[in-house]
Amino acid sequence: MQTGDDDSNSASSQPVAVSEVTIGSAVEKGAGEPTAAMTDDGAAARSSNGVDGGEEEAESVIEDKFGHITAEKQASEIRLPELKEEASKLADAVVGGTVKAAQSWHYPPVRHDWCIPSCSEGYRSLVKPDGEVEYDLHLQKPYSLDEKVDFLATEEVMEGLEVRPHIFRHELLQAFSLHLFAKRPVDPITDLPSFRRSLARRVALAALQIRLNVGGRSDDPAFTFVEFNQLDSAREGCAVCSLDLTAEPSRWRDAICKSLSEIRKLGLFGVTPGEMERYASALMTDAEQLAAQGDRISHGDQLAYLMETVANGHTFMSPEQSYEMTANALSTMTLEEVNQAAKELCSHITAIGGEAQSEGSLVAVACCPKTDNKDGPDYCDEQSLLQCIKEACKIEVEPEEDVVVPYSLVPEDELMQANEWNPPTWVGGKFTDGTPETAPDKLTRPFTLRRLGNGIRVNVAQNPFESQRGHLRLVAPGGREAEKKLGFKEGSMAVGSRAMQEGGAFGPWTREQVELFCVDHLIMVEINCNEESLIMDFTFPTTNVGNVGFGENVKLGITGTEAVMQIVREVLVGFHWEEDALGRSKQSFRSAHESLQKNLEGKTTEMIMESMTQNDKRFLSIDVDTVNAVTLDDAKNAVMSQLLPSKLEVSTSGDFDVSEVLDLVLKYLGSIPNDANNEFAPKEMASDPSDEYGSVPALKLPGKHIDLELSDSDPRAVSYVAGTAPNLWGYLADGSTVAEKVAKADKKASEYDQQRRSHPLFANVALALVAEILNRRLFSTVRERKQLTYDANFSFTGFERLKGGWFLVTVTASKENAQKALDACKETLHALRKSNPISPDNLESAKRVVLNRHEGELRSSSYWAMMMSGLQEESIPLKGPLSMTDFHAVVDAITTKDLQLTLECLGLDDKELYTAIGKTVQPEGVVQDEVVKASPMAGMSRGGALMAKSREY
Repeated sequence: MQTGDDDSNSASSQPVAVSEVTIGSAVEKGAGEPTAAMTDDGAAARSSNGVDGGEEEAESVIEDKFGHITAEKQASEIRLPELKEEASKLADAVVGGTVKAAQSWHYPPVRHDWCIPSCSEGYRSLVKPDGEVEYDLHLQKPYSLDEKVDFLATEEVMEGLEVRPHIFRHELLQAFSLHLFAKRPVDPITDLPSFRRSLARRVALAALQIRLNVGGRSDDPAFTFVEFNQLDSAREGCAVCSLDLTAEPSRWRDAICKSLSEIRKLGLFGVTPGEMERYASALMTDAEQLAAQGDRISHGDQLAYLMETVANGHTFMSPEQSYEMTANALSTMTLEEVNQAAKELCSHITAIGGEAQSEGSLVAVACCPKTDNKDGPDYCDEQSLLQCIKEACKIEVEPEEDVVVPYSLVPEDELMQANEWNPPTWVGGKFTDGTPETAPDKLTRPFTLRRLGNGIRVNVAQNPFESQRGHLRLVAPGGREAEKKLGFKEGSMAVGSRAMQEGGAFGPWTREQVELFCVDHLIMVEINCNEESLIMDFTFPTTNVGNVGFGENVKLGITGTEAVMQIVREVLVGFHWEEDALGRSKQSFRSAHESLQKNLEGKTTEMIMESMTQNDKRFLSIDVDTVNAVTLDDAKNAVMSQLLPSKLEVSTSGDFDVSEVLDLVLKYLGSIPNDANNEFAPKEMASDPSDEYGSVPALKLPGKHIDLELSDSDPRAVSYVAGTAPNLWGYLADGSTVAEKVAKADKKASEYDQQRRSHPLFANVALALVAEILNRRLFSTVRERKQLTYDANFSFTGFERLKGGWFLVTVTASKENAQKALDACKETLHALRKSNPISPDNLESAKRVVLNRHEGELRSSSYWAMMMSGLQEESIPLKGPLSMTDFHAVVDAITTKDLQLTLECLGLDDKELYTAIGKTVQPEGVVQDEVVKASPMAGMSRGGALMAKSREY
């Protein structure tokens, strides 16, 4: 971000200097103190920390040496008298009539075409400069042009309001997207009334976004993504109010009509009382969480926020002060204020239909697939886009109806009855890594591991680093491996999991009610299916949320933790499968597969996997025909067969009391019958859980090389090197382990080395260190020494339950250097085994990176939940509590010899390598665009205009 950029001063240190002044001022006033604190009467009062008069003198010196250079000051420093006046005029012309001069010196010196309500008289000075300037640097006057220039067509849709449409087409685009935006002056937040206006805008925007999201998940959604927002941008020097959406190319008209209708509905009728209450409460909870995390905000984030705040002319507040002011503002905010903010936000859209008065320019930029069929439904040009926008603003709309959002998803009497019929109990945790069983009634550190009487495994850890936040992960082993092993229809598990994500109705509640319940309680849900498991992730607040009212009149809602437990329970025992949710799931997979076919990296990787797996569908994308063949019953039967209590594991971490969380788990999940979903259970199940999973396909030797050419006007290439590797815990496809192979190769190993290598975590850590060292080697060889690429990456597939896996080296390069980059990658892999083995320095550097990354990730609750998942699963024999408690010790004990022997467990021989090069080729009939050279202008050459004459001689 350019802070304090003054075009009248060519000194490159200017932005840095201004930034240092800003930082220094904030530090001098004390950590966490604002540059100005808001008061109820609207005045901004400078805070004081009792420093003597030396502070004012220091600030004066800093301002004098590093402050903004005015035209007068710049002219005064010029020694030639005849140039002083001209220099002053030139400096005035640079910023004259711009937002830099009118609003904030941190803004760029530009003039915007605003789109503002006609009644906004206060902004008239920002539309045109006062008076004329001698130097027309901003090209406000008409000029004759030497060459033809295609300006954006502009059409006046209402008196004083015009729209500028522009279309970008490309053969690789798979969807229609629209960016419709208007520019408005930034409204500085300097007192309580302006802060309350900003909160009113946020409430209105939140209400509209949820309406759009709910509409996007209707029976027949018009768009796949939609967002409406207004953000202050110091870089642009304005507030940008934008609508962004994507849709199927054939439904772009429906998408525009639906989204603009929702915006008009908000602008004309405002929000409902229920929405006002709901989203004001969400803002309050958000401010409370930020205040709780105030002392944990990184310096970089704090600095970025400080610079953005100062640049936009807002008052800087600490998180604690922001929380207090939010409570103060929301307690007095009225529905009328929110509706007025909504009216202003949407005025540029409602004005097109003649329902409001607005002046200025709207810009509509659309991107769509290139097609020659101008009569097809997916064809869009400037005229049809403009016509669609105008028609959408004429559609009749009606006020929004309030939706009743439940206080609790599970009624108390229903829960009591469930606990009576299925009394919940605890049993001790059981592990396969050699850790003794844990007691069912004791808390342990760093985590508490138990099982419920119905078989659900439970892992709980406290993480105070993310204040008032928590993460829960529910894992059901199976995934696409279960499709093949249990005989379900191909793709049914993946499509079904997505249908569950797209749905959400359970019990007596509709999808809209459940979705709004999640919004009220700030809960985010994500459901995914990979090759070996079904995973549900929940992010939630740990405090009371969904509160109603403020201050002494507040009515507390349930905690976010309890709300999540209710959702998990209902997903397992009361979920409603809906046909429309399946339709949205299928559309998502169809779009993903079609996009993959035109993605150079994705298509090349897919071809390698097809070759290495002999077209094993578990590891490939799901094609359109397969997706279309999945029925609702197929999806339901596949997914529900995995949600048996005896197979599930719940891991949660957050800023909460562990005992309270365990009580909630026992009450909500412990009362689930142990035979729940048994009607979906597969008829044949392995008696030994560790035998439920197979392995990756055996590699067909010798390896092969694949060339791919993809039609694209952008010339580029990508190279891949792939081969066999162990899974995350050291199991190879044939069932052997890294530890066994290392022991067999080093028959003279000491008793200490044998003991180290027999640790369950040995292979996991060794492979992490190998990956880190290989990444560094690839970077230094392929990029720095041979300069063949900007990016080279080594990674493992990282399966936990499936035996075996693969490694993949990815390198991007120019088309001319693609083969050289591939050869350099192979050379690096071979050198690490023989001519240039791992050195002690390599090992120590990798250890530092791995340990630091682990320590940093431990501050995240999601990382804790991920690491705890599988600790009690028999399907991952080597994963247990020791993988967390002994991590540092195992890393520290690894030697270079360990890693060299581990390298031999990878398929690095030439005959075992699969390689591929993907290149783009110019589409037929496409003419390469000519590079248009700009005409020489003042300042383009070194020395600027003053040097032009001397160079002619």
